[in-house]
Formats: sequence, C-alpha cells, structure tokens
Amino acid sequence: MNKIMTSLSSVGLILTAAIWGFAFVIVKDSLTHIGAVWMVAFRFTIAAVLLALFYCTKLKQINVSYLKQGAMLGLVLFLAYFTQTIGCDYTTAGKNAFLTTTYVILIPLISWGIYRKKPRFYVFIAAILSVTGIGLLALNGNDASLLQMNLGDILTLVCSVFYAIHIIFVAKFNEHKDPILLTVLQFVFAALFGWMTAPFYDGAFPAQALMNSRVMFSMIYLGVFSTLICFVMQNVCLKYVNSAIASLFLSLESVFGVLFSALILHEILSFRMICGCILIFMAILIAEVLPKFCD
Repeated sequence: MNKIMTSLSSVGLILTAAIWGFAFVIVKDSLTHIGAVWMVAFRFTIAAVLLALFYCTKLKQINVSYLKQGAMLGLVLFLAYFTQTIGCDYTTAGKNAFLTTTYVILIPLISWGIYRKKPRFYVFIAAILSVTGIGLLALNGNDASLLQMNLGDILTLVCSVFYAIHIIFVAKFNEHKDPILLTVLQFVFAALFGWMTAPFYDGAFPAQALMNSRVMFSMIYLGVFSTLICFVMQNVCLKYVNSAIASLFLSLESVFGVLFSALILHEILSFRMICGCILIFMAILIAEVLPKFCD
C-alpha cells in the first residue's frame, strides 16, 4: 500500500509542477484581456472562498495573532504575484517561469541576513550558477545593450525575492499555527490587497472581460487548480515522498513553463537562452536536493 501511495504521490507532485508550469501560459495569454492586478485579485478570491468553505469548522480559531500573521503573509504573497504577473506582461512566459524559481537559491541567502546562519557551500555554488544562467537567459544579446535586462525580467527577479521571503515567514509562523488556517487568511488578505490596488493600477472593474469565456476559464484555472488544488496536492503528496525527490519533482515547474510556452505560445529560445535555463535548473537542483543529503 505504501509503495502504491508513494508512486501516486510522485505522480501528484509532477502533476503539481505541470499545473504551475501551464499557469505561466495562462497568465501570459490572459493579460491581453484583463489587468494583471485584477487577475491576482480574482485568483486569490476564488482560492480563499473555496478553501474557507472546506475548512469552515476551524475558522472560529482565528484570533488577533492569526490575523496579524495572515496579513503579513498575504501582503508578501500579493507583492510576489503582483510583480510576477506584471513581469509576465513584459517578458516571455518561459523566462518568467525560470526566473521565478530562483527563489530557491535566495531563501538560504536571505535567511543568512535575518538569522545570521551562514549557508552551506553548495548554496554559493548554486548562486553562482543561477546568476550565470540569469545572465544568459535574460540579458539582451545585442552588442549595443549587452548589459540590459527588460522590465519583465527585472520584475520577475523581484518577485522571486518576495517568494523567498514568503516561504521563510511561512516556515516561521507555521511552527505555532495551523498551516491550513494560516493559508486561508493569507489568501484572503492577498485578495483584499488585490481588490484595493487593482482600480488604481488597472482601472475600472473589468466587467466586459469577465464576459469572455476564455478569461473566465483562466481565472478558474488559476484560482482552483494553480492555487487551491496544487496547495492541497503538494501537502498530501509530501507525506509519502522523500523531501529530496519531492523537491526535484516540484522544480520541474520551470521546465514545464518553458515547454508549454514553446508548444502553445510558440516562444523561441536561442541556444544561449537554453544554456541559461540549464544552469538555473542545475542551481535549483543543487539548492533543493543537496541539503537533504548533506545536512
């Protein structure tokens, strides 16, 4: 039975990575119809409402401490998706996917600054590989502007910083809190920040866009599948799969992002950009898998 659950969970983690990878394509395609911040607001509203309904019996446990931490996590999560989604509007979905996953390397480096705990040697190796890969993937190849990155690439890298901070805070807050309840609250606050920001950044409520069946499908996919289902599936599958192997499966998100972008959006990667993707993926594997064997 355990072997069956392990096999099913492995498939579940790969499916999670695929759903997240396809989300980059969904976001890129939807940005032609709906504003980036409205997209974030709808995404987290759908996820918050559904998760709250499933977990409604626990909502009575909410207190001031939960609200403060939920608000903090929700703000950082909103900023991560805010910069990522806007960034996707100015760069390709494939580059957006790979640059986002650099948060894996940033987590131990940011933790070093917060907790004064020096990262192990492999983190620095991963950082060097990652920076080199980012240069090959994102820097403009024209001689006149060799050292320039476009706005989308820069915003995506900023988003990876927020993702790293978010994960660090989640790990800290989950020590004394119900993780699902905390997730409900961060979804709620991320949605609220989205609703408050969208009118100023994107303009009026996109009533006409919501009449578009393509947009409705996108919002449902992002809210239900990419946010709610992936979160639940990840947590369930991690009970049966070794964390090192799980990290490997989940890091395939960036690979799926590039694959779906090429197949569906017909994005083209040059040989130099492919080399950059390989280096970033190697860095992710080093940062994710080696700690499980060296620590």
